[in-house]
Amino acid sequence: MKIAFFVLGFSLVYIATLFGAFSLALTEDGLTLLEIKNALNDSRNILGNWRATDESPCKWTGISCHPHDQRVSSINLPYLQLGGIISPSIGKLSRLHRLALHQNSLHGIIPNEITNCTELKAMYLRANYLQGGIPSDIGNLSHLTILDLSSNMLKGAIPSSIGRLTGLRHLNLSTNFFSGEIPDFGALSTFGNSSFIGNLDLCGRQVHKPCRTSMGFPVVLPHAASDEAEVPTKRPSHYIKGVLIGVMATMALTVAVLLAFLWIWLLSKKERAAKKYTEVKKQVDQEASAKLITFHGDLPYASSEIIEKLESLDQEDVVGSGGFGTVYRMVMNDCGTFAVKRIDRSREGSDQVFERELEILGSIKHINLVNLRGYCRLPMSKLLIYDYLAMGSLDDILHEHGQEQPLKWSARLRIALGSARGIAYLHHDCSPKIVHRDIKSSNILLDENLEPHVSDFGLAKLLVDEDAHVTTVVAGTFGYLAPEYLQSGRATEKSDVYSFGVLLLEIVTGKRPTDPAFVKRGLNVVGWMNTLLRENRLEDVVDKRCTDADMETVEAILEIATRCTDANPDDRPTMNQSACKKGCEKTRPGVHP
Repeated sequence: MKIAFFVLGFSLVYIATLFGAFSLALTEDGLTLLEIKNALNDSRNILGNWRATDESPCKWTGISCHPHDQRVSSINLPYLQLGGIISPSIGKLSRLHRLALHQNSLHGIIPNEITNCTELKAMYLRANYLQGGIPSDIGNLSHLTILDLSSNMLKGAIPSSIGRLTGLRHLNLSTNFFSGEIPDFGALSTFGNSSFIGNLDLCGRQVHKPCRTSMGFPVVLPHAASDEAEVPTKRPSHYIKGVLIGVMATMALTVAVLLAFLWIWLLSKKERAAKKYTEVKKQVDQEASAKLITFHGDLPYASSEIIEKLESLDQEDVVGSGGFGTVYRMVMNDCGTFAVKRIDRSREGSDQVFERELEILGSIKHINLVNLRGYCRLPMSKLLIYDYLAMGSLDDILHEHGQEQPLKWSARLRIALGSARGIAYLHHDCSPKIVHRDIKSSNILLDENLEPHVSDFGLAKLLVDEDAHVTTVVAGTFGYLAPEYLQSGRATEKSDVYSFGVLLLEIVTGKRPTDPAFVKRGLNVVGWMNTLLRENRLEDVVDKRCTDADMETVEAILEIATRCTDANPDDRPTMNQSACKKGCEKTRPGVHP
């Protein structure tokens, strides 16, 4: 009897333990998230608390759940330097409402399985390296209100199924490689040029660029025949039939003649263009010739057209003048716009070394770096072709136009963080690494969304000292240069970090590093800031025009700036640490887009 009770008790304990083990098993959504994690490259172990031993994923980093059924409602992992791909398993998260993976380093395609997340309301995938096209079934996401796929490497046509997304309020497909006609249908008809800018091969009403047939004529869609025309009310006589046949034959002959004339004219135009390009080559010396090299493969223009535009640049096209030469705005026949930097002849060196270095710079692509599109060597000059950024430089916005429309604090934070990411990419992700050597506000260019793009990277070394790995000639701008760089002429990542610290102070104070208010007191902007901080006058550091500044984030930015401008280079953080420091986490303007 006692044995029977013992066996019964043991069985109950075993069953209770087994039941408890099952009750603590990870949910289906949790297992799916682990599949997604396995497809990611989490080098910083951000997702370290995603554990299979947990009962629920709802407390994992970046994960939110519906309160009533603990199903995953949100994946919010932006700005975390995550690599890898988006796993097709994401389609199993059927209750997902928000997917935010922007500003990472994801590659591969957008899996079609994502269209199984039929409750999805917001999808942020901008600023990655995603390739392929937009899933054709994206129109199944009927609840979608926000779709941001900008600044990737996506290509192909824009699916017409996006037009079925009647609730879509924000669409951004800019800065990709999409091509073809934008469907003018449903929701797609409600968005303008800003949603598609930076896709040179797109055409349609939304981008104010007519689509053309293979022969070069504008596409004209035929109108549907009217009901009256379909059913004639009275049979015409033989006479009327003859007249109609004669008129139609005449019209057909006229159209044929016109088409033949236009075809001949187009051929002659191409021959004239080819002849002009031949003439350009004939005009040069025997030792040199016109040479055009393009990078990224995304300059969809004939060489002759590009060279013709470059040769026609004059004083009216000048938009600025930097330390390395004059900058022009070049507008192509289809209104595509680029910036062209004419290199001073005094800075020219060996063509072979110059072009080899440019190939390295041309291979670099990052959302916060200005794209080098191409290089052209003409008989009298060397020209670099870049993306054109219409808002100009941070220097222009802060100091030239700041009185009329001061930069808001949130915009300043976005510019600071984006600039840090661009410089960090040069230091830590490029091989070989690139030391900028001339970080300053005039080299931070802004697009129409005030997103920063670092320019002129690599040029200081290339145009000052081509042979030395560490230059002994100081290149840069007074006020931004680290003390040890001025003394030794040795440029390192830490001297870039110092310049970035000065840039942060310029963003916060709204003053140039060489402002007369500092010089009169025998200080630079770093000494002035340290003086005010010692006197506990934090509010006097902030630009008076920036009325919406938040003191908590001001302190965080100034802490980073203080560390970056430390007199001892060894005590300065790296750019990765500056871009991702905890104090900077508080300032991220894009965590909740």
